[in-house]
Amino acid sequence: MSQSFQIQGEIHSIGHTNEYGNNGFTKREFVIKLTGPGENSNYPNYINLELVKDNCALMDNYNLGDEIIVHFNLQGRLWAGNGNGEKCFNSLQAWRVQPAAQAQPQAAPGMPDFGNEPAPDYGNTPEASGAYDDELPF
Repeated sequence: MSQSFQIQGEIHSIGHTNEYGNNGFTKREFVIKLTGPGENSNYPNYINLELVKDNCALMDNYNLGDEIIVHFNLQGRLWAGNGNGEKCFNSLQAWRVQPAAQAQPQAAPGMPDFGNEPAPDYGNTPEASGAYDDELPF
């Protein structure tokens, strides 16, 4: 089983869906320029991801320049053929694509989701004035 990750970026290119072999296997590649937290725009990172089978249609509603969040699995395979020794192939296989504007932070499991509720207003109470600061419970 592979581990799941997510990244945020701007769509740089979207390839066509290609069919391989006689069994109907399809694959579609796309490239995003990372824009999420921690990215330095002076040194952009371009990441190639792939969609397989029914997931190839996930990119149909997107255009170049769209800001998206991609959920993907990191996968790797070994191959030894043609007498050239062993070679390792890695792939980032996307399984969910969503517009970055629609992505909402999720509450931790078991925690209530208060959404955009404002912080409580204590008004003129001891909590607001800090009157209890000297009375530590330990």
